[in-house]
Amino acid sequence: MNKKKIFNDPIYGLIRFNHDILYEIIDHPYFQRLRRISQQALSHYVYPGALHTRFQHALGALHLMTRALDTIKSKGVEISDDEYEAGCVAILLHDIGHGPFSHALEHALANVHHENISLLLIQKIAEELNKDFTLAIQIFKGEYHRPFLHQLVSGQIDVDRMDYLTRDSFYSGVAEGIIGYDRIITMMNVVNEQLVIEEKGIYSVEKFLMARRLMYWQVYLHKTVISAEVMLISILKRARYLAQQGTKIASSEELTFFLTTPKDNQTIIRHPDFLKNFVLLDDMDILWMIKKSVNHEDFVMQYLCKNLLDRKLLKVTLYSEESFETYLKAKKAFQVKLGLNDDEIEYFFSEKKEVIFPYDTRAGEINMLMKSGRIQPYSALNPNLLTSAEERTFLFYQRDISK
Repeated sequence: MNKKKIFNDPIYGLIRFNHDILYEIIDHPYFQRLRRISQQALSHYVYPGALHTRFQHALGALHLMTRALDTIKSKGVEISDDEYEAGCVAILLHDIGHGPFSHALEHALANVHHENISLLLIQKIAEELNKDFTLAIQIFKGEYHRPFLHQLVSGQIDVDRMDYLTRDSFYSGVAEGIIGYDRIITMMNVVNEQLVIEEKGIYSVEKFLMARRLMYWQVYLHKTVISAEVMLISILKRARYLAQQGTKIASSEELTFFLTTPKDNQTIIRHPDFLKNFVLLDDMDILWMIKKSVNHEDFVMQYLCKNLLDRKLLKVTLYSEESFETYLKAKKAFQVKLGLNDDEIEYFFSEKKEVIFPYDTRAGEINMLMKSGRIQPYSALNPNLLTSAEERTFLFYQRDISK
């Protein structure tokens, strides 16, 4: 018998779950690995407290899922025990496929979306625990005939987003990310098997959308955070190049597999050793390689690794005609000073465009249940809310090697 542990969460307090299978999953090595996967990659370079993990987020999202399902059931919506349990399994394992440093290295090691890896691992965990996760997988993939269960896992206003906004705001100390998750959940209901938010929750929905927008520009896409992540990606790119050239890299066996195996999604995900190596890979593998490479014989590798560890990050500025001119001059001067070839200089100078949709109606609408009983899409009630893409292009460059 598996004792039902109580988790002391800094946000929600003491939380526990009613299904033994959830504790079996939490105790599984694949899930415990999430303790070693950072939730916000290198955001702690700007916000020192942002050192929380995917493990904490997964438990928090599960807690909010139980709250949401209990609320919906209390309003007369029939949810069977199997559906309840499967919904909880789906949200608990929704991030199980994240690799080291989460989104920052999403495609740097393997060009495979983390949700595709999550699906493989859900199937693998079911096999190892001798459980049937068919219903959980249907909910996870959005194939179950009751869409609201999938919408709670992955939708415009799901429990995943509610937890990561609340949690990331808490640990980063950015108050703009605080949302009224409690009120939003209280206002949840189901009509025609679709998730709806009752009209009284309309202002909480607006605050949720605006908080998400602010968190993206202020935390997730903060220019210094992106600069650190660009350097991290460049280090992995250089390590892959060197490993494939036969140059020795301080690397674990698991990381070596990914550095030396073609990362094309169709090639690597079908490799017989893909999952075996993936489940043993975490932030520690990457950090150890970086730490041991500060004196590497390859200048590009040692320079990037040492500067990332010492937080001497690439300079970053928003794109403009003037800033681009400065960028090109700095690039030429740096290349000449160090005698770098055209491939090597690209590790130190790059541009990146970031795009967000404050409210992306292409992914579906947040449906509001009006007091009259009518269902209205949120965009019809708040047409002034920005629905177009917001874009920013950043330039990254090394201004002076002496700094």
